[in-house]
Amino acid sequence: MPADWRFAFAALAILGALAPGVAVAADLPVPSTPPPTAPAAYAPAAPDWIVTVGLEGRIVPSWPGAPDSKLIPSGFPLFSIRKQGTPPDFFGPRDSFGFSVLDFGQLKFGPAIKIAGERKAWSDSNLYGLAGVHYALQAGGFAEYWPISWLRLRGEVRQGFGGETGVTGDLFLDAVVPAGQFRFSAGPRMTVQSAAAVSPYFSITTAESAATAVFGPPRGLAPLPAYSAGGGLYSYGAGGQVEYFFSPQWSAHGFTEYERLTGSVADSPLVTQRGSPDQLTFGLGATYSFAMSPWW
Repeated sequence: MPADWRFAFAALAILGALAPGVAVAADLPVPSTPPPTAPAAYAPAAPDWIVTVGLEGRIVPSWPGAPDSKLIPSGFPLFSIRKQGTPPDFFGPRDSFGFSVLDFGQLKFGPAIKIAGERKAWSDSNLYGLAGVHYALQAGGFAEYWPISWLRLRGEVRQGFGGETGVTGDLFLDAVVPAGQFRFSAGPRMTVQSAAAVSPYFSITTAESAATAVFGPPRGLAPLPAYSAGGGLYSYGAGGQVEYFFSPQWSAHGFTEYERLTGSVADSPLVTQRGSPDQLTFGLGATYSFAMSPWW
């Protein structure tokens, strides 16, 4: 048999031996691909903060030391933030804007910022001849201590920038008593100020004294003598506030504050001749609270 035929028969024999295996392999089931796993449903992060915003209107003395008949309206926004699950913070009517940076439970520390209003020289005939005083920013810090759950002691120290450049210190004591949807608070207050803080408002220069001699008599006002106000105890007094919580979101409040000027401030001719050492402030406000997640 020729060699070519021998190779052909050998190839057919090998192919015949492999054919059954190829057929079996062709009949094996193809492994199925597992179905893709469905993504887990998105769960929004639980709110970590409660933000409170609001507005407050006040009736205040038109200038420091003004008589009771000289009151003007004013207003400003309210803002605070607290941890979810904590009760609403307590803010007294004379508290500066601030928030706790160090919170040890009963004892808290944080920044304190307040705006002292301007005194316009031509806004009241009692001020004719006196220099105006620009707005002042008072910046510093506070310490707040709760010896028991219903009693708060708060102290603030602030440095003035602008219309006055002195140091102001406040001390407030408030009994804070919840009663259903109401919360009542009241207590004494005390303020001390340096000479640089009170001088722009209560000192009278020689030039200003001469100017009041020109503008005062035509209006039945006696000239104001030159005077230099010093630092020390600025005032003492008391105040009270009533808050009503309509819901966890909405609340309203009203308050009255009484301040008695004392020391060299009360002895200023501006106070003794044209003003009053008794200073009253009234206020009404409302706030709205909402939950939010942190930005990070």
